[in-house]
Amino acid sequence: MKLPVLFFILATYLFSGSAHIGKHVGNFFSSQHTNNWAVLVCTSRFWFNYRHVANTLSVYRSVKRLGIPDSHIVLMLADDMACNHRNPKPATVFSHKNMELNVYGDDVEVDYRGYEVTVENFLRVLTGRLPPSTPRSKRLLSDDRSNILIYLTGHGGNGFLKFQDSEEISNVELADAFEQMWQKRRYNELLFIIDTCQGASMYERFYSPNLMALASSQVGEDSLSHQPDLAIGVHLMDRYTFYLLEFLEDIHPASKTNMNDLFKVCPKSQCVSTPGHRTDLFLRDPGSVLITDFFGSVRKVELTTDAINLTEPITPVEDVKNPSRRTGTPLTASSWDCGPSSSWCFSEHMASSTSSTSSESSAAASEERQHEPLDGVTFY
Repeated sequence: MKLPVLFFILATYLFSGSAHIGKHVGNFFSSQHTNNWAVLVCTSRFWFNYRHVANTLSVYRSVKRLGIPDSHIVLMLADDMACNHRNPKPATVFSHKNMELNVYGDDVEVDYRGYEVTVENFLRVLTGRLPPSTPRSKRLLSDDRSNILIYLTGHGGNGFLKFQDSEEISNVELADAFEQMWQKRRYNELLFIIDTCQGASMYERFYSPNLMALASSQVGEDSLSHQPDLAIGVHLMDRYTFYLLEFLEDIHPASKTNMNDLFKVCPKSQCVSTPGHRTDLFLRDPGSVLITDFFGSVRKVELTTDAINLTEPITPVEDVKNPSRRTGTPLTASSWDCGPSSSWCFSEHMASSTSSTSSESSAAASEERQHEPLDGVTFY
């Protein structure tokens, strides 16, 4: 009697354990995305807009810390505050008046800077309509399994955001760009965050699916600055992004914090303005969406039960015209004992193999010519 009871207990334990694991795996893959991208844009020039550059670099620092590499970040800064002649501490941009956190860092990769930050370039990055000569570092190479974070900061108004005080992008243009991205399968889910005056007006016209939006202020409200610094003579950050940065500092790659927690960042008592968000276009419950689904890059693993034989030799392909010649054998640097200079060795090996092949063919041709009868000559 004891054995059946033990077997029943063991089977129940294994079944419950597998169900528990299956639940966690289901949650793990619930977002259906395999890669993360971020487009971070500061649209303001001039020294008195120092805080807008600090806003963007703060978000840049956070997403890099949480795992998104520079190859998956498009950073657009309309002005270079770190090298501005008014900066009393060159090569630095601070987000707090205690000067403890330099958000410029030592490894910032700015993809678009200065007058490259235009409405046209921004829309081209989103929709992928870039000239063929554009390098990969300036492209948003996302696909239909990509979760994309888009962060904008600058001066705006009801239904528009200014770019460098010379042009502006409207909420209609932005909504149409996101629709193009969806039609071209350039994202799986998209999180849009904007820190500007009347920021909520920028997501009023959105109509594309799987899109979530947050803004620092409602229509008719100003988004206020924060952290004035007397030594620099300007404010260091905007209030909304300042508290967003504080929130992200407590997030780690394995964090279970969800989007509902992000909606509570910077209440009106702190921001003075009223932050807003829009989730009606998003297909998932925001409470099930992890912060790291957009701000991080957690690599997901798919399990397979199929066995793959990696030691099976490659069968050479026979030439149709000459079956005795074998082609298609892979060339590897390891088989030549090349070491690190594999490219040099490859060229050397190809050159030597070409020369040896040509010498062998020359020898064979000369041998054939020796046995050919010459006109008017008889061999005995």
